[in-house]
Amino acid sequence: MELYLIRHGIAADREAYSNDKKRPLTDKGRQKTTKVAKELYRRGLRFDLILTSPLVRARETAAILKDVGLSKRVEEFPSLAPNGNIHVWVNWLESEWKNNTVRNSLALVGHQPDLGNWAETLLWGKYQEKLVLKKAGVLGLHIPEIKIPLSQCELFLLIYPKWLL
Repeated sequence: MELYLIRHGIAADREAYSNDKKRPLTDKGRQKTTKVAKELYRRGLRFDLILTSPLVRARETAAILKDVGLSKRVEEFPSLAPNGNIHVWVNWLESEWKNNTVRNSLALVGHQPDLGNWAETLLWGKYQEKLVLKKAGVLGLHIPEIKIPLSQCELFLLIYPKWLL
């Protein structure tokens, strides 16, 4: 199975919002994210499902991915919020795998440093906060077998948006 970790696009400044959860994408963020999504679509990428953080900027990013045609399904997943628990997601994935709900590709839309940390955990069994995912960036992992613990994944893609555009 292919797993894609996608960081939300450029969002409004923190100082402009008293509640970080409500910060939306900027116009530039929407435009750049749309360009990235269209390029991914052009290259043949499709997701069985997109799971997104419940924060506004991530939900907006996931909606753009869906609108471009990368997936027909988007669902909020609370553990993708900042400081979310990867183990909750791993348990969810194992259950979905057994039920044949998600088989080919899955996208997670969330935040940095969490997505980078999750990728490191899936690759090496622990994180060191070294992988950095730029805004609207994409990281791809191949999951050879769905079994706990997931620490045998293979990195096949780490791309900054400027490389796609």
